[in-house]
Amino acid sequence: MRSTLCYSQLVQITLNIPDDLARQVASEGKDPARVALEALALEGYRSELLSESALRQMLGFQTRMEVHAFLKQHGVYLHYDVSDLLQDRATAQQVRSKRQSAESRGERRSG
Repeated sequence: MRSTLCYSQLVQITLNIPDDLARQVASEGKDPARVALEALALEGYRSELLSESALRQMLGFQTRMEVHAFLKQHGVYLHYDVSDLLQDRATAQQVRSKRQSAESRGERRSG
């Protein structure tokens, strides 16, 4: 599920915390380092310092849908504003127009 990261240099961050605190923040069977990385990624996204794409790369996800599922699992909303809605609406109208044109050309050829 993890992809190769595309960064030329990686930064290694070491956290030194007591074992009992690590067990408190990472549920049984979870890697405390992964839990810390995910928390950093989530906060970066919430504060709009990291994009969806950056999150995908940072966490090694293959697709945007994996990022969306991860955000949903952690109760974080997608950054989606009115300009995104207008762009999606314009794209939907273009697709609908192309589909209707193709269908009418197909009807003329068969009829």
